Amino acid sequence: MPKQDKAKTVAETLESDTVFSFVTKLEKFNSNLWTFHFAVPLEISDYFASSTGRRVVCKLQEKIEFQCALMPQGNGGGYFINLNKKNRDTLRLELGAAIHVQMWADKSEYGLPMPEELAALFELDDEASALFHALTAGKQRTLLHIIGSVKSSDIRIHRALAITEHLRSNHGKVNYKTLNIMFKEK
Repeated sequence: MPKQDKAKTVAETLESDTVFSFVTKLEKFNSNLWTFHFAVPLEISDYFASSTGRRVVCKLQEKIEFQCALMPQGNGGGYFINLNKKNRDTLRLELGAAIHVQMWADKSEYGLPMPEELAALFELDDEASALFHALTAGKQRTLLHIIGSVKSSDIRIHRALAITEHLRSNHGKVNYKTLNIMFKEK
């Protein structure tokens, strides 16, 4: 990925592969839904929201990189990025800690990596591929996360098979409760 030492202003930014760099701090919402996050400067978040979409890649503290979405704060209050416990622990971040962020547009096809187990299934099963690709981008990402979030290849294969079977039996619709039951069956 391209690197940049200082943040560019939106006016200076003409290419979608520009990397914005800024320092922010770890904050916490008083909510059960959203917790730890960091704010994205309004000029930068407005650039992504208006020109490239809200899907971005973040690199924090020059150590970890992940794909995510800019989340609106509401009432024109700008955008934020959620930061999960695993990443906070890896970076040893506590509430109020300064975070060096590099951010660029996510140009990937799905917004998450395609697990090789699911890709192999799609090569063999055109119907499963068509049903998956007919889903909204958000549902596709959810299913990719469900498969790709486990370390065991056997479990990823089981989940990929369960998802394709589920899509077939539900005419391309996703019922997460039913799908979760299928994951528990072996």
